[in-house]
Amino acid sequence: MAAKKPKYERVLLKLSGEALMGKKRFGIDRSVLTRVAQQIKQIIEQGVEVAIVVGGGNFWRGTGSEAKGMDRATADYAGMLATVLNALALQDSLENKGVTTRTQSAITMHAVAEPYIRRRAIRHLEKKRVVIFAGGTGNPYMTTDTAAALRAIEIGADVLLVAKNKVDGVYDSDPLSNPRAKKFDRLTHRVALKLQLQVMDSTAFSLCHDNKLPIIIFDLQGKQSIERAICGEHVGTFVTNEEEK
Repeated sequence: MAAKKPKYERVLLKLSGEALMGKKRFGIDRSVLTRVAQQIKQIIEQGVEVAIVVGGGNFWRGTGSEAKGMDRATADYAGMLATVLNALALQDSLENKGVTTRTQSAITMHAVAEPYIRRRAIRHLEKKRVVIFAGGTGNPYMTTDTAAALRAIEIGADVLLVAKNKVDGVYDSDPLSNPRAKKFDRLTHRVALKLQLQVMDSTAFSLCHDNKLPIIIFDLQGKQSIERAICGEHVGTFVTNEEEK
C-alpha cells in the first residue's frame, strides 16, 4: 500500500453481491474474495476500523423473484439468507489472512453468526476486529444499501464506501447500456435524490443526507480501490451533504 496515511478512522464498506462474482455469472469468485481480504488486512494494519455490509445479488435478488410472482416479503427474506452466505465466505477469507472477524446477523442465526447488537459491534471495532453485518436490516422491503447507510450511522462511521460491480462511480444514466452516460466526480445527496439516480436507493441517500454521512461510490474491480478511497485519493464519485465545503 502507498505510504499515504488513511483519511478516515472508521469506515463502513458496502460490498455488492454482484461484485463478488468477478467474471462468473453466479456465486462467488474466490480470487475476488482473496483480493478484498488482502486490502482490508492492509487497511486494518494502518489502524482503520472496518465494518462491512454485504449484498446477496450474486445468489438471489428479491425484486427479480417478486417480478416472477413470488411474495415480496418472502423473496426479501430469501435475499437476507443470501447475504449470510456471502458474509461467511468473506469472514473465512479474512481469517485466512489472519484478520480477526465477527459476523453479526440482523436475523437470528446463533449457529453461524452473532445477533446484531450495536454496542457489541462498536466494541469489536475498537479492538480492531472486522465486523461483517449480514441479513440486511432484518426487514423486508429494505435493501442492503439502506442497511449499509443505517449501520454506518449507528456505528459512527466517518464514510460509507460503496463498492460496485464494473461501475466506477455515479452516472446520469446506466453506463453499461449508455456509452454517452455522464459521470459525476462529486455531487450532493440532494442532487442524487432529485435526479433519482439508481446507483443506490433513495432511502439510503436520504439517511446519509439527514445524518451528513459522506459516500464514496467506486468500482471494486479497480486497482487497490478500497485502500485508495480510504487514503483520500480520488476514486469514483464523492457524494456529500451540501452544507459541507
